[in-house]
Amino acid sequence: MTKLVRGLGPWGAASLVVGTIIGTGVFLKTAVMAQLGGSVLWVLVAWAVAGALSFFGALTYAELGGMFPAAGGEYVYLRRGYGPLMGYLYAWNRFWIATPGSIAAYAVGSALFIGVFAPVTGYVVELGPLELDATKVAAIGFIVVFTAINCMNVRSGGNLQTAMTVLKVLLIAGLACGAFLAPTGSIDHVTSGGGPFPGWSAFGAMVLAALWAYDGWNNLPMAAGEVRDPQRNLPRAIIGGMIVVFATYAIVNLGYFFALPFDEVRTSSSTEFPDAPAVAAKVGSQFLGNTTAALLAGAMALSALSAMNGSMLTGARVPFAVARDNLAPPPLGKLSSKSRVPTIAVLVQGALAIAFALSGRFDQLTDAVVFASWLFYALNAGSVVLLRIREPRRARPFRTPGFPIVPILFVIVALLLLVNTVYTTFWPSLLGLVMTALGVIVFIAFYRGKARPLVEEDESAADPTE
Repeated sequence: MTKLVRGLGPWGAASLVVGTIIGTGVFLKTAVMAQLGGSVLWVLVAWAVAGALSFFGALTYAELGGMFPAAGGEYVYLRRGYGPLMGYLYAWNRFWIATPGSIAAYAVGSALFIGVFAPVTGYVVELGPLELDATKVAAIGFIVVFTAINCMNVRSGGNLQTAMTVLKVLLIAGLACGAFLAPTGSIDHVTSGGGPFPGWSAFGAMVLAALWAYDGWNNLPMAAGEVRDPQRNLPRAIIGGMIVVFATYAIVNLGYFFALPFDEVRTSSSTEFPDAPAVAAKVGSQFLGNTTAALLAGAMALSALSAMNGSMLTGARVPFAVARDNLAPPPLGKLSSKSRVPTIAVLVQGALAIAFALSGRFDQLTDAVVFASWLFYALNAGSVVLLRIREPRRARPFRTPGFPIVPILFVIVALLLLVNTVYTTFWPSLLGLVMTALGVIVFIAFYRGKARPLVEEDESAADPTE
C-alpha cells in the first residue's frame, strides 16, 4: 500500500501552525473588541485570555499528537477517546463545511484585498453564458492554483508555507515596529486606558472575537502523518508556533494603542463603522503616508493566502484518514503513486471551496459550524483525561503541563463559550447541530459496524523519506 511521506521538517510544521492561525483577524478584530470593552485595558485582557485558552488547547493537542502521530489529527483522537461515531461526526463537519468554507473565505478575502491596487473589484467577467464578478474569478483562481500546488509532494506545499509564513510575520512585525515610531504615538494612550469592567456578556463576546483570530492551532495534527520525527517535532511545532503567534499579537495590539488614541481604534473598520479604514491602515498611515493602502492590502492578501494554503494542506488529510478507516468513499483514501499525496481528497476539497466561493453564502454555513467545532475542541481536551485513565502506560513523548487542571479548565471554558454562542447566535448554532445530526444519520445508514479496527500506526503509517 502506498504510504504518506514524512516530508515536513520542524520549520515546515511550525510554519503550518503560525500560517494557519494568522489570517486577517489581527488586522480587524481589535476595533470590534474596543467597541465592546470600552477601554484599552479590557481589550488587552481579552486578547490575553483568548491566547491563554488557545495555548491550553494547544498543550492538550501536543500530548495527543505525540501519542498518535497519524494523519487525521482530531479525527484520530476522537475515535480513540470516544469511538468511531464521534470521530466520524468531526470529520463530517470538517469535510463539508469547516475546511472548504475557510478556504473560500480566505480566497475571497485575498481577492478583495488585492482589489485595492489591482482592477478586480467592480468588474464583471463573462465566461460563456456566465457572468461572474471579477473578485469571485480571482478567488477561484487562487483556489485552483493552490489546489494544484497541494497535489504535488507535501514538501513543496510545506516549503511554500514556510516562505509565506516568514514573509507574513516579517510584514506584521514591520507594522508593529512602525507603530511604535509613529509621530503621534504616546505611551499615555496605553497607560491611561483603564476603565470599568464591561460585563461578562460583553467580555465573553470580546474573547470570542479574539479566539477567531487565534483559530487554527488545531490544524497541524491533521497532517501529523507527514511530519518527520513526529513524537518530537509535533509538540515542539504546536507549542513554539503558538508562542510566536501570542508574541506577535501582543506586540501588534500594543502598537495599535501606542500609535492611536483609543477612540481612533474604536471607530476603525467594523460592522458599526463599515466605511472606516481598518485599524492597521490607520496605524500604517502614521508612518507610510500614501503608500499605506497598497502595502497593507498586499500584506493582508499574503496573510490570507498563507492561511488558505495551510488549511488546504492539513484539511485534506482528514477525509483521507476517514476513508482509510472504511468510513468514507475509498477514493478519498488513495494516494498518488508519484507525489504520495491524497490527490482526490485535495481536488474534492478544492471543488467544494469553489462552490462556496461562487455561492457567496458560506459565512452563514461557517458560522453554523463554530458551535460544533468548539464542541469537538472540548471533547478532544477531555480525551486527554480519559486516555490518561484508560491507558496509563502508553508512551507520551509530551505530557500536558498542569494536568489535569489545564485540560479540565479548557473544557469548562469551552463549554461556557458554547452556551454563550447558543445564547447570542441561536439559529447558526441550531444549524450546526442539524448538520451534526445529519452526520449521525449518514453514519448509521452507511458506516455503522464498518470501521477498521484500531491499529498502532505511529511510525508505520508513513515513510520517513521520499
